[in-house]
Amino acid sequence: MCRNIKMLFNFDPPVTPDEIRAASLQFVRKISGFNKPSKANEEAFISAINAISSVSADLLNSLETNSPPKNRDEEAARLKARNVERFGDRKV
Repeated sequence: MCRNIKMLFNFDPPVTPDEIRAASLQFVRKISGFNKPSKANEEAFISAINAISSVSADLLNSLETNSPPKNRDEEAARLKARNVERFGDRKV
């Protein structure tokens, strides 16, 4: 899966529609192979983003958990530390 797609469930504060759309955009880019579609494919590209955003929002709203919500800042710091451990402190 694309590394740019972030987990969106069970965070405090909750996920926003913009975050869902950004993840949907990354997913469509990944599976289509297009970073930016041609004019001929633009309508299909945008339609797919909208459909995936809607389905993703429905999914996230219907999921349940007994786990406490994760703190966004703590989770980001944990992932950054893991990446430094895996790849070193290089700037890409």
